[in-house]
Amino acid sequence: MPAYCAVVFDFFGTLTRAVQRGPQHAEIARSLGADPDAVTGVLDRTFRARARGRYGSAEATLRWVIEQAGGRPRPSQVRAGVPARINALKADTRLRPDAVSVLSAIRRRGLATAMISDCTHELPAFLPSLPVAPLLDATVFSVRLGICKPDAAIYLAACHELDVQPAECLYVGDGGSNELTGAATVGMTPVRLAAPDLANHLVYDSDTNFAGRTVRSLTEVVSLIDHAQLTEAEGARMSR
Repeated sequence: MPAYCAVVFDFFGTLTRAVQRGPQHAEIARSLGADPDAVTGVLDRTFRARARGRYGSAEATLRWVIEQAGGRPRPSQVRAGVPARINALKADTRLRPDAVSVLSAIRRRGLATAMISDCTHELPAFLPSLPVAPLLDATVFSVRLGICKPDAAIYLAACHELDVQPAECLYVGDGGSNELTGAATVGMTPVRLAAPDLANHLVYDSDTNFAGRTVRSLTEVVSLIDHAQLTEAEGARMSR
C-alpha cells in the first residue's frame, strides 16, 4: 500500500455501529396519521431519491412520505414531525467505541479526514452535536449535493474540500450504496469494514462483489496507515 494523505469514511455502519430504525419512527408515523408499516415501506423504496433531496426540504419530504403512506397531516403536524425525525435518527445512531480515537490517531499522523454519507436531511442537522464532528476536515452529504454513491462526483467533492487527489485517499466503508466499487473507480484505495455487528445493519445496495482489503474494526485502519507510512519510509531510504 502506498502512503496516503487522507482517509475518507462512510458514516452509517462505519463510524457508527449497525443501524436499525428504533420505535420513535413508528410513533412519528402515528402522530402524523399514517400506518407505521406503510411509512416504513415508503422510506425503504425511496431512500436513494430522498438522499438526493428529490422531494425538497426536510418538511416537504416528510409530508410527501406521509402522504404516500396514506396520511393527510396538517402543516403544524409536519413542522413538529421534522425535529422529531431528527431526534429519531440520532437515537438510532451509536458511534463505534473507537471512532473518536481512530480519527484522532489519523490526524496525529498528519492525514486529513473526511466523511461521505448517502443521507437524508437529518444527518446534517445532528452531526455537529457528535464528538466526531470536530475531527472531520470535510463532510459531504448526498442530500446537499444532489447525488449519491457510487457517483464519482461525490468522492471528488470530498477530494476538492481536502485539496487531495483520489489516489492519495484511503476510503473506508461497510459497502452500502456500492461505495467501495465507486471509490476504486475514481482511484481511491477502498477498504471494507466487516465488523460483526453489521450482520444486522440497515443497508441499501450492498457492494456484495467487492473482493478487496477488509478490516474488522476501525482501529485496524490505523495499522494499515502505519504500515503504509513505514513502507514508504523504507523505500525512501533504499533509494538513497
